[in-house]
Amino acid sequence: MAGPTDKDKDKRRPATRLVQGGRRPEWTGDPRLGGGVVNPPVWRASTILYDNIADLKARGHATHDKLYYGRRGTPTVWALADALTEMEPGAEGTLLYPSGVAAISAGLLALLSPGDHLLMVDSAYEPTRSFCDGMLARLGVSTTYYDPLVGAGIADLLTPQTRLIFLESPGSLTFEVQDVPAIVGVARTRGVLTMLDNTWATPLLFPALAQGIDVTMMSLTKYVGGHSDAMMGSLTATKAIWPRLRQATYQLGLSVSPDDCALMLRGLRTLDVRMQRHGENGLAVARWLAARADVGRVLHPALPTDPGHAIWSRDFAGTSGLFGFTLMGADDAGRARFIEALSLFGIGFSWGGYESLVVPSNPAAIRTARAWTDPDPLVRLSIGLEDTADLIADLERGFAAI
Repeated sequence: MAGPTDKDKDKRRPATRLVQGGRRPEWTGDPRLGGGVVNPPVWRASTILYDNIADLKARGHATHDKLYYGRRGTPTVWALADALTEMEPGAEGTLLYPSGVAAISAGLLALLSPGDHLLMVDSAYEPTRSFCDGMLARLGVSTTYYDPLVGAGIADLLTPQTRLIFLESPGSLTFEVQDVPAIVGVARTRGVLTMLDNTWATPLLFPALAQGIDVTMMSLTKYVGGHSDAMMGSLTATKAIWPRLRQATYQLGLSVSPDDCALMLRGLRTLDVRMQRHGENGLAVARWLAARADVGRVLHPALPTDPGHAIWSRDFAGTSGLFGFTLMGADDAGRARFIEALSLFGIGFSWGGYESLVVPSNPAAIRTARAWTDPDPLVRLSIGLEDTADLIADLERGFAAI
C-alpha cells in the first residue's frame, strides 16, 4: 500500500493526525520480518554500533532520522516528536524534555542571552516565575511581569533589549485568556519572539503556531499522557527557531526515556476523545457551581459570564477540564474542610489525567503586575472522566462540610 504524501497529510483533520502521526513505516515495520506493527516498538539504547569507521563518519550528528547516540533519540522518541509536530500546522520540529519545567527552562535558555529582556505573563505557572527570578536573573536576563489582559498594550512594555514575550493562556491558576493575536501582532512588528505554554488547550483546541506563535510548549505530563504515570515536556517551533532550540537542548544534555515516549504515544492516540469528555464534564460542573449562592465566582473561560469568554470563543475550538472557583465568605480553614470532605477528587498537583483532582490555590502570593484581590479562597479543580453526577454529589458533600 502506498504511503501518504505530505500534501495528503496536510489535509488530515486533527483527530486523524493524532491516530496516524509518528507511525512511519521505517519505525513500525521491518521487511525482513514480512510486515509491521501498529505501535512503534520501544527502542532502548545508549550505545549505537556502526558497521565500520566510514559508517561512523558518514552518520555525523544526525538526529530524528538516524541512530547516532542514545541521548539523541531512537525511533520511539522520534515517533512521538513527529506526531506532535504534525499536530501544529507550520511547525518544523519538536524536541522532548524530561518535564514541562525542563522544556520551559530549555526554551528560555535557548532564546535569551545576558543583557536581554523578557516579558513574562503575570499568570504564569509558578515554576516558570521561579526560573525567571532565579537562574535567568543570575545569567543577566531581566524579566518584567505583565498583566495577562494587556493585549496590544504590550507595545508599551517593550524595550530595545526585549527579545521574547512568554504567554500562558489561559493561566493555569487564575485562567485569564490572553489576546494572543494582538500580542503576536505587536511582537512581529518589533522583531520580538513569542513563546506560549499551551498545556491547558493543547493544539487540538488552540493551534498556537497557526496563530503566529514562534515556539509552543506543553507539559505532556498532563493531557497528552492522560494517565498520571509519566512526566515529559515538549517544545514545537517554526523553521526559523528550531535550530536554536535543538542546539541548546543537545548542549544541555536533555533527553527522554523511550519507555515514557511509548506511554505518551499511547495517550496521544486517544487525546481527541478524552479532551472532549474532559471539556464536557468540566463545563457541566462549572455551570453547577456558578448557580450556587455559596460560590463567589467560577473562573472558566467557556462560561459566558467569564471576562475572557469573548476571546476564548473567538480563538479556541473547545475547553479542557481545568478551572477554578472561589468559596464565598469562607476562610482557609473552611476551604480545607471542603477539600478534605471530597472522596472522588484526589488532593494532588498536576492535572489532565483520567481522575479528578483538587488543590487550594493562593495566587495573591506570586502576582506582581496584576494583583489578585479576591478575598474568597480559591479552589482549583481538574475534572476527570468520571460521571458528572457523581462528581457533583461529591462536591455537594464538600459544601456541607463548610
